[in-house]
Amino acid sequence: MPIDPPDVTTIERTIRAYLAAHPHAGDTVEGIRAWWLGDGACAPDVVRTALDRLVAAGVLEARTLGDGSVVYGARGGAERDGNG
Repeated sequence: MPIDPPDVTTIERTIRAYLAAHPHAGDTVEGIRAWWLGDGACAPDVVRTALDRLVAAGVLEARTLGDGSVVYGARGGAERDGNG
């Protein structure tokens, strides 16, 4: 029996928990799918929706690199502990 993919709210909770444990983490959608969420089973568009919602809520920031890729990380991650 196939396992249903997690919904956007579940992905948001998982990302928040990951960031609580790893406040300086940053990665692309593909990296988040593979490393933060475990197995990459979540569809990229669902992960992107969760990330967009967390950016809008002020939890994450999105940085566009020179090659056009977008890296997501906790808003103010380095500044929160005085290292930024």
